Amino acid sequence: MQFPADFTAREQALLGPRFDALYTYATPQPARGVTVNGLRCTPDWFAAHADFAAAPSPFCPTAFTTAPDFKPGRHPWHHAGVFYAQEPSASAPAALLDVHPGMKVADLCAAPGGKTSQLAAALQGQGLLLANEFVAARAEILRQNLERMGVTNAVITNEDTANLAKALPGVFDRVLVDAPCSGEGMFRKESVAATQHNDALVDHCAALGAEILENAAALLAPGGVLVYSTCTFAPQEDEAQIAAFLARHPEFTLCDLAACGFGRPGEENRAPGCTEITRCRRIWPADGGEGHFMAKLQKSPDAEAPAPARVKPGKPAKTPPEWLEFVKTTFPFLADRPLTTAGDWLLLAVPGSELLNLSKLRLVRGGVLAGSVLKKRFQPAHALFMAYGAQCQNREELTLADPRTAAWLRGEEIDAVTAQNGWCAVLVDGFPLGGGKASGGRIKNHYPKGLRSLQ
Repeated sequence: MQFPADFTAREQALLGPRFDALYTYATPQPARGVTVNGLRCTPDWFAAHADFAAAPSPFCPTAFTTAPDFKPGRHPWHHAGVFYAQEPSASAPAALLDVHPGMKVADLCAAPGGKTSQLAAALQGQGLLLANEFVAARAEILRQNLERMGVTNAVITNEDTANLAKALPGVFDRVLVDAPCSGEGMFRKESVAATQHNDALVDHCAALGAEILENAAALLAPGGVLVYSTCTFAPQEDEAQIAAFLARHPEFTLCDLAACGFGRPGEENRAPGCTEITRCRRIWPADGGEGHFMAKLQKSPDAEAPAPARVKPGKPAKTPPEWLEFVKTTFPFLADRPLTTAGDWLLLAVPGSELLNLSKLRLVRGGVLAGSVLKKRFQPAHALFMAYGAQCQNREELTLADPRTAAWLRGEEIDAVTAQNGWCAVLVDGFPLGGGKASGGRIKNHYPKGLRSLQ
């Protein structure tokens, strides 16, 4: 691997004789992998049933490495949200955040959604997940991925983190900042990362990361935990960034990641004067990843708690009889859930989100899209089946070996074997692949055209 000259000079000065050893990649090509979605199955179930080679990753309990020629996007389990295609070491930061069901969690730089889906799986549908992405086009990709993964408790925003901090101070138990960075850990995977690298980019990313960290600190509740990560090696974006943050925020403690089971300590000479910086964690190319930096910070329980913003509760949408007629035969457990509206669409809002000050934020999605009423009939949304399809009363059960699975993903009608007439969920190995409408022994395909696989 030919590194940029300025990068090499900087790292050789910092590492001396260790440079060659740390920057020798442990694998001949970038590792490929998948992270198992805990909302669908356990890692043990996945390992026992996957029809492709997958070995446990050292970086995260739910991550697996796969063969270099494996194409995860073509697999039916990808469409069903069973796994997220992710370079194995990239799964490490979210796993360090120690998320438990019932918490309020924020992911401030969430797109495309791999780490966000890990946080959602840890919540197990309980609590609230704020998934934010500043770039609008990437926020839409984030929405699509969280929908595919069956996440039911996410509020997705397209905001500057300063606006989030102003609207939601002290709200969250956990905050993840996978900061925009100069991408030095992407040199081998993406050639553009090497060609565009320069000192000005590093400085810009360091300043942006510092700004996001400040806003993350404001969003965090007393006693809460913040994980900051990058996929770069630059001191300004890594150790020096954390040292400067700690100097500004004596209410934060740097947690020791020595027992995480992977990587190596942070480097003292990248943050002179901050002896505790070794509590951070680095993944070097020699460690089996492409390059990551992680720091875990805890806010003091005695830190001042900001006054919560006053929120005027909105009125729930009127429940259309067409919705009630639909759910009684498909998802009866949803009949009592309050609905909100988004234009002509009905949404199953995230419980507790009505208590948050969201009115002035750019919302991409505030719950699960349920569907809409058309010509006095309820038309369910794809998202509804992806979120709750496994619990649908009327299901068509497919398997990986069933030729109807590939036909369904191509957008074709398929024979109904287990489904009765009416709306039904279509599943592969018990995992949702959207919904269709059964009639006369056939199921009309409602899998969205933009998601179909033509393989």
